Amino acid sequence: MTSWSSDEHTASYGPMQHQPQSGAMLLIQSTSGFGRKGQKMSLSGSKEKEKPFSRICKPCLPIRVGMLLLALASAAVLVMILTGFKRSITLSEIRKASGFSPFPQGSRPLVSCVPTASSFISQNDKRSMEERPPPKGNLDVPKNRSQYHIPVAFESPLALKHPCEGFSFSPPPADKKRTGPRPCPVCYVPVENAIALMPATSSISPTLKNLMYVSEEDPSTDESSSGSKFGGHPSMKQRNEAFDVKESMSVHCGFVCGDRPGNGTGFDIEVADLLEMEQCHGVVVASSIFGNYDIMQQPKNISEAAKRSVCFYMFVDEETAACIKNSTTPGSTNRVGLWSVVIIRNLPYSDPRRNGKVPKFLLHRIFPNARFSLWIDGKLELVVDPYQVLERFLWRKNATFAISRHYKRFDVFEEAEANKAAGKYDNASIDRQIKFYKSEGLTHYSSAKLPITSDVPEACVIIREHTPISNLFTCLWFNEVDRFTSRDQLSFSTVRDKIRSKVNWTIEMFMDCERRNFVVQGYHRDVLEQKRALVASSGRPLAQLAPPTPPKELLPESVPILKVKKAPIRRGREMKSSSKR
Repeated sequence: MTSWSSDEHTASYGPMQHQPQSGAMLLIQSTSGFGRKGQKMSLSGSKEKEKPFSRICKPCLPIRVGMLLLALASAAVLVMILTGFKRSITLSEIRKASGFSPFPQGSRPLVSCVPTASSFISQNDKRSMEERPPPKGNLDVPKNRSQYHIPVAFESPLALKHPCEGFSFSPPPADKKRTGPRPCPVCYVPVENAIALMPATSSISPTLKNLMYVSEEDPSTDESSSGSKFGGHPSMKQRNEAFDVKESMSVHCGFVCGDRPGNGTGFDIEVADLLEMEQCHGVVVASSIFGNYDIMQQPKNISEAAKRSVCFYMFVDEETAACIKNSTTPGSTNRVGLWSVVIIRNLPYSDPRRNGKVPKFLLHRIFPNARFSLWIDGKLELVVDPYQVLERFLWRKNATFAISRHYKRFDVFEEAEANKAAGKYDNASIDRQIKFYKSEGLTHYSSAKLPITSDVPEACVIIREHTPISNLFTCLWFNEVDRFTSRDQLSFSTVRDKIRSKVNWTIEMFMDCERRNFVVQGYHRDVLEQKRALVASSGRPLAQLAPPTPPKELLPESVPILKVKKAPIRRGREMKSSSKR
């Protein structure tokens, strides 16, 4: 208060400097000497005119000075609010100023599987943190860990808000050369802010609190029509009962008949790898390649914090592992770039695509201590830091499960016909599955289903928190894939709607162009080999042979990529006339 009061007095004298020298001296002199100075300054020099002037001005001067000080102080505060100011503040100062905290309620920095805060802050911030007492409130940071200090620049205490608030979405610009689906802009917060916004505790799981898994096969089940041995052959009665969500449940979720997932259950993993995977307590980024179907893609734009704290795992079969060994030089720990390569033996299915559904849906079983997971198909390349992806699609939305909707199709019936036309699976099996879902109440998608925005996901990316209710969803989704076809888009809406009818839980479905912002769509190995053969036979770069092709989903697997005919070259008058038009 003393320094602010001094500033007020200094500012109050400023405007008076434009007056004559004598006037300035009048304000500085004490009240007792005011009459004598007034006598010298009197134009007439008479004492008769001096006395009335002194009587009038002596009582008025303090009032006028006080009013001037008050006006100038008010103006200074108004200017400060309007123009704003920027500086680095601590979390406790933010709370005192406006009650704002960059951490959500009940949140704190990463507790497990994350480097200490010293790797994220500067030396000046370290010294300032040591001098300050630890912040109070809802941070709930363990005493044995350093505090994250995030400098916050703001215009005024009332202007604090999320950096992406007010971000306006704009669709991809028109491009005649690229008519297929394309990425669109997405607003991400800086990595350090995303880490700070990671919830400290697990999200609340509605109704379901304790989820257990069947580990022994029921000998009375009929193996001919109830899935695989790996899935435990659940009967139709057991399937229907699994959708009746209760506080405590036991459901089929793969890995049946074994002492632990990945050991003696099919989809077997080395014990050393299993023990290492159990040590992952934070975020998992996982992918798989079976049947040597894809080329391994290395993640890009990954922060140093994520490289040290996020678990990157690539699951492969022995065929794919042999190809990787020939093309790369993995170290003694079977690491290729950021990926920890895990070889799977005793595969439960003969179809490589169906084997890939095991880690895709059941990551919570082979990573029992992980909190969050980001699944990407083997053909995709991750180009955004996983913490930023989680913050954007889960934590910012208060969601526990996020998946992109299909860029074109919203109706399951249309998706089934597209799969049949593309030869994705046996047509009779697809018809049988759709007929069964229709008998259970599946209908065409329409606006009547809003706020549900689609019945068909683009399931190559799954972002989720490992809560009991989201684990139940992926277990039951896997059971549908195990019982019917491996085309998981067909069973997604049925499992979702059955769970939603029992509990207040939903899935965040974001636009496919947003998904294409953080993963780059690649080609399967067979398509790439066709393109390479085309380049070798022509002797010209691929860019001269064909423009960018639509994603693989749009093309039947049996249809080769054709050469694009060159446009006829116009000469003479034709070129001139066309240019005029």
